[in-house]
Amino acid sequence: MRTRIVTAAALALLVALPAGARTLGDARKAAWLSVAHPGLGEYYNAGWGPFFDRCPQKKFWLGLIPFYGWPGYLQILSAVDAYHGRTSDNLTPVDGEAPRHGRR
Repeated sequence: MRTRIVTAAALALLVALPAGARTLGDARKAAWLSVAHPGLGEYYNAGWGPFFDRCPQKKFWLGLIPFYGWPGYLQILSAVDAYHGRTSDNLTPVDGEAPRHGRR
């Protein structure tokens, strides 16, 4: 119970923070949001807003399927896409695109 409260508080804090310039910290935050649930990192990269307009629907809803979505394939794919600043709803890996954040 205590873990759920801490997790909910951390997610609420992340949601409340504005999405500003793309930095390494923003990339990591987006990746960790996608670890929490596939699609949330891309939603963060899109600037939050209307759920059905900005959240990748396939990744989000397929993320509810055990071992495919969370934990599983979509969780990792979504975290990698979010880290690289992508907001697409692709279900296959995208190769060869450089990260959109500043230097490490």
